[in-house]
Amino acid sequence: MTKKVYTIENLDCANCAAKIESKFNDHPQVEEAVITFATKQLRLTAEAPDDLIPELTQIARSIEPEVEIRERGDGVPTQSRHHHGESCGCGESCENSRQEGACGCGAHSHGEGCGCGEHHHDHSCSCEAHHHDDQEAHGQDNREGLELLLGGGLFLLGLLLRQSLGWAALLVSLAAYVVLGREVVVTALKNLVRGHVFDENFLMSLATIGAFCIGEYPEAVGVMLFYRVGEFFEHKAVERSRSQIMEAVDLRPEVVHLVEGETVREIPAREAQVGDLLLVRPGDRIPLDGQVVTGTSRLDTAPITGEPVPVGVGPGSSVISGCVNTQGQLTMRVEKPLSESMVTRILDSVENAAASKPKMDRFITRFARIYTPVVVFGALATAVIPSLVTGNWSYWVYTALTFLVMSCPCALVLSVPLAFFAGIGAGSRKGILFKGGQSMEAMVKVKTVIVDKTGTITKGNFRVQQVVGDGELLRLCASCEQQSNHPIAVSIAAAANEQGLELLTPDALEEVPGMGIRAVLDGEEILCGNAKMLKEAGIPVPRIPRAGTHVLVAVAGQYRGYLVIDDTLKPGAEPAVRRLRENDVETVMLTGDTEESARAVAGAVGIRQVYSGLLPQQKLERLQRIRTERGAVMFVGDGINDAPVLAGADVGAAMGSGADAAIEAADVVFMTSDVEAIPQAMEIARSTGKIAWQNVVFALAVKLGVMILGLNGFASMWLAVFADSGVAMLCVLNSIRLLYKKK
Repeated sequence: MTKKVYTIENLDCANCAAKIESKFNDHPQVEEAVITFATKQLRLTAEAPDDLIPELTQIARSIEPEVEIRERGDGVPTQSRHHHGESCGCGESCENSRQEGACGCGAHSHGEGCGCGEHHHDHSCSCEAHHHDDQEAHGQDNREGLELLLGGGLFLLGLLLRQSLGWAALLVSLAAYVVLGREVVVTALKNLVRGHVFDENFLMSLATIGAFCIGEYPEAVGVMLFYRVGEFFEHKAVERSRSQIMEAVDLRPEVVHLVEGETVREIPAREAQVGDLLLVRPGDRIPLDGQVVTGTSRLDTAPITGEPVPVGVGPGSSVISGCVNTQGQLTMRVEKPLSESMVTRILDSVENAAASKPKMDRFITRFARIYTPVVVFGALATAVIPSLVTGNWSYWVYTALTFLVMSCPCALVLSVPLAFFAGIGAGSRKGILFKGGQSMEAMVKVKTVIVDKTGTITKGNFRVQQVVGDGELLRLCASCEQQSNHPIAVSIAAAANEQGLELLTPDALEEVPGMGIRAVLDGEEILCGNAKMLKEAGIPVPRIPRAGTHVLVAVAGQYRGYLVIDDTLKPGAEPAVRRLRENDVETVMLTGDTEESARAVAGAVGIRQVYSGLLPQQKLERLQRIRTERGAVMFVGDGINDAPVLAGADVGAAMGSGADAAIEAADVVFMTSDVEAIPQAMEIARSTGKIAWQNVVFALAVKLGVMILGLNGFASMWLAVFADSGVAMLCVLNSIRLLYKKK
């Protein structure tokens, strides 16, 4: 089976998107189809997905007539793939593109965006085509605006004439209805022919034509006007939300400035190769992951990590794409191409996460399939049964029509996935990559966070903390360890270099696995290792009180002292643990380190429960016991040996600096490797869940409230339109507020 991602355009209704997805999955040759309304994506798994696109397009058009399914582009928007002085197809030449970083078609500075249209995730913008699309969309908006103004004017005129000239008022109202409702009615008839009885257009047409039949023609026109206005603003709100979220996470450059000797040339970012030298000016974003070659500056890392404090960089400093160069000019060497750089990883993660639908979203989609028919049949019963009893057909038919107006579940189907998408976008701005709505849902239930020690709570870079013995001890030990690439040996050699010690070259050297190093210096045997190594050599070892890793040294059979090697705590570890506890989440440490070292670290950051000396399988067994005792757990780790535990937890979280296997197995990745990202992720997940439920409860409560008012004679179709389009727009606005939360 082949999995491929397509862009699906002109899909204006979230409920229709759910219907199309269901139809696609019913196709015998489709293994799986996932439509993500928030990102306009279709993820299709089939033997030959491209061959199915024409047929699937026809299926989609039976529900949404204007739907187009297109292949995604292969990289960055092509509107920037023009060189100095060339035309980009958007109508202007680019005489100043090198100085301004703009193609003349808009306002993109420093290679960020061309302003020519919609730099969505297909990144195949081809400026000219999108310029045409934008003109078309702008023309559509203008036409719709004129229709609304004309229809609104005729509606008001009809209201004025109704008091004196009833027949004129009817004619004016009919004209207004034709202006406002003709597309709705025509679409309804087309869909009715295709068998879509519960289509929103059909229900709105039925309700308003029914109002004409019972003599409520001003209300019929007014309701259609209100419906069209609501749909217009709902569509704008969705598009605005979509673009805000994508702009927040899509920081990929369109062009980079390639340094070739004494010249600088602008090239498409996707053409930059590993090893290329790039110029990064003040105000530019770091375009690709790499290393600074010349220049010093400070970087604003907030777009990637959420950290507000600028970071100083100079020659030799590693830099990640997406950060903003705030001060000096830099020359950097590319270490990863665009497809592997941080900005692309973030975008891919967000898009993949948006396609991974949470259980709540799936439930709402199933609920929507039942909701509309129930409301429609309820409206039919309301129109017939009370009318037969009371004889007041006009009143009960009108009440039934209000039910039809609000029978579309679009507010429900749209608001839940958009809330999760906004949460994923908010996380990405802080360097927290959720791999799907399901992981966010699971995180809400977590009451215990289990952490590894090395690389999670500590930095994973060992340092010599103390030398206990004579002044020659560090020099002797470093001379023996200088050829080893073991992290402890590296830290000892680094400490000697920092002090400027002159190291000796051993006459003989043997590395004893699991114990240490045996060397000969100036004819004397030197042992550098653990207590077991010295004991096997018959050398008495005193009790060592201090926690940490100890390298004991013996010379010519005599114990000389020891070095204390220990990891350094991450600065945010203690505040993160405290913040978790404030949110009623306990922290437990599982580590393979010694008990003394583990308890020392745990005590320093405030972790109360510690399990040390564990192998990977023992970590998984301990995690399962904790889950049985306390409920859902999240495990945070970074090593290859953590992959089984990450996969076995309810939520697995990996530090971005960790092993690829750990990152692959995790549900959430903390790109900054900052411990404070743990409580931040949990708070974002909880806020997302609350907002999604707020939308569902609000939408259902308003619809139910309007129904109850209608049955008691207090509701109108105006209020019913608000319960449909108005509620949908409010739910959209509520969903995206996660992007603007300060905390």
